[in-house]
Amino acid sequence: MPVDSIDVRGPRFGAALTAAVLAAVLITGSGPLLACQTLVFALGALAGVRRSPYAWLFKVAVRPRLSAPTEFEDARPPRFAQGVGLFFAVVGLAGYFVGPQWLGLAATGCALAAAFLNAVFGYCLGCEMYLLVRRAAG
Repeated sequence: MPVDSIDVRGPRFGAALTAAVLAAVLITGSGPLLACQTLVFALGALAGVRRSPYAWLFKVAVRPRLSAPTEFEDARPPRFAQGVGLFFAVVGLAGYFVGPQWLGLAATGCALAAAFLNAVFGYCLGCEMYLLVRRAAG
């Protein structure tokens, strides 16, 4: 296992928590709750997915109850995906706090859709974007 590899179940767990938080944001219209999720995205994008709060929770509360991982993935695509989530969360914050309100709803909805796809189907849109950017860059 290369040093920059992570257990594939960790990002899916984080995506499930993210989807729950973003759904709560849409239901309640809570800008402060979106601000908390924005901080989680920022930590994952800037410090790395292993250092995000959801990764810590997975490591401490979930991982010990699971069998040994059989699949690993490169940590760079999920880290890029956290950056994409951060972008949408910042746009959502702008919509909730500055306006227009529909911008906050739309950006949060887009982030929720991506988190849902990852949590339920294991399809990471941000990771796929990372691969496309890498191919385009040569």
